[in-house]
Amino acid sequence: MPRPRAARSTRADLAAARRAVRRRVLRHRRLLSALCVGGAVLAGLHAVAPPPPTTVTVLVAARDLPAGTVLASDDLAATAFRPDSAPDGVAARGQAVGRTLAAPLRRGEPVTDVRLVGPSLLHGYPGLVAVPVRIPDPGTVDLLRVGDRVDLLVTETDASAAQRLAGGVPVLALPRDDAVAGPVTGGVVSGRLVVLGTSPGLAGTVSAAAVRGCLVLTLSG
Repeated sequence: MPRPRAARSTRADLAAARRAVRRRVLRHRRLLSALCVGGAVLAGLHAVAPPPPTTVTVLVAARDLPAGTVLASDDLAATAFRPDSAPDGVAARGQAVGRTLAAPLRRGEPVTDVRLVGPSLLHGYPGLVAVPVRIPDPGTVDLLRVGDRVDLLVTETDASAAQRLAGGVPVLALPRDDAVAGPVTGGVVSGRLVVLGTSPGLAGTVSAAAVRGCLVLTLSG
């Protein structure tokens, strides 16, 4: 029984299509070979390429900032640095926002702790003023820690007649100082430096007693 004409036509069409595809492939075989080789090379390079370098996020100035600027969030930008190129003391955003710049910053310069003004010595001591005084007895100062409370006495020349100036005076700072206790030329007394928090009305009296070398500190509870 003869096959239908439609089936013979379909087979002929498929054969013609295969021949056309084969002719196109043969015509562009060099281009296809080059593409295959290129893809293989790229895949090989990707496989042997080292992983991207590790980075750390560093907060930098988003624009030129003058000294005295109180930093806002839009003054700062986050930039990726290699770990070995990131400076020490980098400030986090929460540590920097609201702080004051101690020195100018160029755009892109990292924000570090040394570029920020430190918190005030009087933070937490409203109504007091900071009074730096020198105490002739360095041994007494060695016993102190920042935050201690001391009583202030004036001894003049007779220790038995010491006068109490104030009690519960906070120690605000103990700067590093190599001065040796004892009187020096001109009546100025050297000694270990201590920064005390006193009322404004008492500051002059305490300073004068320290200059005369008759200020004594005693630890209070």
